[in-house]
Amino acid sequence: MNFRTRVGAFIDTSLFQNAILGVILFNAVILGMETSDPIMERAGDLILLLDKLCLAVFVVEIAAKLFARGIGGFFRNGWNIFDFVIVGISLVPATQGLSVLRALRILRLLRVVSVAPSLRRVVEGLVTALPGMGSVFLLMGMLFYIGSVMATKLFGAAYPEWFGDLGRSAYSLFQIMTLESWSMGIVRPVMEEFPYAWAFFVPFIMVTTFAVVNLLVGLIVNSMQDAHHAEDVEKTDNYRDEVLTRLTQLEALLRDVQDKNPKG
Repeated sequence: MNFRTRVGAFIDTSLFQNAILGVILFNAVILGMETSDPIMERAGDLILLLDKLCLAVFVVEIAAKLFARGIGGFFRNGWNIFDFVIVGISLVPATQGLSVLRALRILRLLRVVSVAPSLRRVVEGLVTALPGMGSVFLLMGMLFYIGSVMATKLFGAAYPEWFGDLGRSAYSLFQIMTLESWSMGIVRPVMEEFPYAWAFFVPFIMVTTFAVVNLLVGLIVNSMQDAHHAEDVEKTDNYRDEVLTRLTQLEALLRDVQDKNPKG
């Protein structure tokens, strides 16, 4: 086993992964401390030093993966690209024109996703669900457009602050969809002048909140289950391949023994 192989094997160990996870969480705490003026006045230099040390650990990790996997192997993995971009943003000098990048350093916390397998499954399930979610969002947009046009024509003249134009109507309907003060805040005041306004708002809530939104949740859950199943299948295949490899090695060893001892 050469040095590159040993480095790759060490990177894949749970000890290394847990150590990186600990550094990520520690760095997140450090970045949170930087937002406190009293803490920075007392220990600002130490906090900045610890932040740089954490960044140095991440750079060494990326360099080790590049060395062990090679450039081609490293960038074939989407999670490696994700880590590379997050760490790269932290390395860009925070000059006046790029000062916003300093605030983006907290994005390093997202590297927990690439380290923790359970979180990776969640994100992979979400990404897998995006095509189906696009169709649902298109349906949602059509419903909001229809509802906004109707609400503007029905209630715009009496309540221009809520339904004066398409934009205001869409925002008010979004508030209603989220069930945030929808009854006492909007619908009941409207019903004081339009007693049958419930015939518009209640079906809108039923369709958007209880049907379309739950359809989105169902798509995400189904995609997460598919991703989990695919991971289980991959683990089973890897275990089977490992067993077959060891059986092949054992058979070859037995043949060698028989060849050396034909009478035995």
